[in-house]
Amino acid sequence: MKIAVPAETEGGEPRVAATPDTVKRLTGLGAEVSVEAGAGTAAGIRDADFAGAGARVANGAAIKDADIILKVRRPSKGELAGYKPGALVIGILDPYGNDAALADLAAAKVAAFSMELLPRITRAQSMDVLSSQANLAGYRAVIDASAEFGRALPMMMTAAGTVPAARVFVMGAGVAGLQAIATARRLGAVVTATDVRPAAKEQVESLGAKFIAVEDDEFKQAETSGGYAKEMSKEYQAKQAALVASHIAKQDIVITTALIPGRPAPKLISAAMVESMKPGSVIVDLAVERGGNVEGAKPGEVAEVKGVKIAGYLNVPGRLAATSSSLYAKNLFAFVELLVDKEKKLNVPWDDEIVKATLLTRDGAVVHPNFQKKT
Repeated sequence: MKIAVPAETEGGEPRVAATPDTVKRLTGLGAEVSVEAGAGTAAGIRDADFAGAGARVANGAAIKDADIILKVRRPSKGELAGYKPGALVIGILDPYGNDAALADLAAAKVAAFSMELLPRITRAQSMDVLSSQANLAGYRAVIDASAEFGRALPMMMTAAGTVPAARVFVMGAGVAGLQAIATARRLGAVVTATDVRPAAKEQVESLGAKFIAVEDDEFKQAETSGGYAKEMSKEYQAKQAALVASHIAKQDIVITTALIPGRPAPKLISAAMVESMKPGSVIVDLAVERGGNVEGAKPGEVAEVKGVKIAGYLNVPGRLAATSSSLYAKNLFAFVELLVDKEKKLNVPWDDEIVKATLLTRDGAVVHPNFQKKT
């Protein structure tokens, strides 16, 4: 069993799909691991560290012979040309709205596994890349906001007078939002949060933040069986927007995290809401790569509207490349472990619910039901 870890080719991607720790674990499964020279440099991992863990470090990472290829981002068409038919490609493959890229994966005759599609079951928690990366994004959002904010976050009592605590409002209390709440609280801010899922209220309050929402009958049924937020009616959105608008005007920092799988990010903050905030306030839009939650957010930039900064950083987990690579690599190892039998042979359990949920392409075809073309 040969496993290859190529360097990421997409611009602005500093993460790597393995670490020396997971290389040791993979070799313990009986694998020969090859890592492309320089693959971990941006994440602070030297080639010598990979070699010391038992990997072969080489230009090209022995891709053409690899049985398993571990990636962070979806491979390009050019990369796929170097993969052997039947190879297992495992990564964050971003299948929604990318039909041409899925066709390329199918044409390359690889078995492509998209880690974002993992089912929300206990057995898959150690493989959950969305949670591991969103956790870091939520933390980094608060750090980025505090860096752009011109004042201190905690209340300080000094001989020269009292510094009031900053007010932080987190929109969306999923993994990223909850970590943002916890981080802002650790830094001493007064934190409020909102989410359309009823279960989020208890989670928000358990972290010491106040929950803000229109709690009507629609709100009480606003969660899918998979634990994701449902898209709300126009009427509810209007009521919630009015409540949020009055609340946002009083905030110093707002962090938005709302994403719905397979859909553009919902618009939560209008231009009028942005303009209602005090000059010097900061908004961090963690959904900017999916169209953004904030009107006026610009991908990859810190925009400024009448003194209010709107941070639209791309690949926020990548802004903590060493930590995010470490967690991501462990997620991938847990997934690979599922594919190896007791005799340390690659033996994919094709009927396993985790395998079926994540498998996009196999034997030259798109096999995932969510992405097959409807006739």
